[in-house]
Amino acid sequence: MTRQHTGIFGWLLALLVAVVFCGFGVWQLQRMHQKEALLAQVPPDRTMAVTLDAAMRMPQSLHWLRDRLQFLPGTVLLDNQLREGRAGVKVYQAARAQDGRAVLVDLGWLPLPANRQLPVVTPQQGWQSLEGLWAPAPSSGLALGPPMSAAVQARTWLATRLELPVIARHLELAPSALAPRVLRLDPALPLGYTRDLELLPNTLPPSRHLGYAVQWFAMALAVLVIAGVLQWRRRRGGRS
Repeated sequence: MTRQHTGIFGWLLALLVAVVFCGFGVWQLQRMHQKEALLAQVPPDRTMAVTLDAAMRMPQSLHWLRDRLQFLPGTVLLDNQLREGRAGVKVYQAARAQDGRAVLVDLGWLPLPANRQLPVVTPQQGWQSLEGLWAPAPSSGLALGPPMSAAVQARTWLATRLELPVIARHLELAPSALAPRVLRLDPALPLGYTRDLELLPNTLPPSRHLGYAVQWFAMALAVLVIAGVLQWRRRRGGRS
């Protein structure tokens, strides 16, 4: 391979790496804007509560949801959920309205012991008057491995992330029947476990995404600068 071909190959490799780094930076900016848009929404007024049917017709907006729903058998324990520095799981159970549409209800957080033995949960049953925040499901991060695995307790699954179509299949529901968001149950209701209505639990704030985006763009620029310096030295050495 000639010196000229080596230089062209080096530049192509540098450009490819820079493009990949810029792609990561753009993704971080997109995540920042998504979270800023969510935080910018005015918290819904509880006096303007909507039913599950109305919320599903406006799925991308925050709502205070109030409806009478029937809990369905089957519990999902979402792993890797931190609260005040302690590791635990979030407990989810589906509940449906009279028209058959269902929503995954966030019943709260339970701690995990050092041996990671899953807690025994008592499923909610029957029709209950529920209310809470209609909000996005927790961020899944990188999708590694299967999303769900069966636990020792019957009709209970341990999930590494909330993939709603997969959950619907395990609960024997049609994919279109399960709402695209979850119901963050009102902490004042006397059922479930420890919980709050924080909009971005267990995830990075927008400012962190901006910081990571700047780092990726800086790395892309550094790759191009290094490639330029090497090219300059190569030409200088050739003239010598």
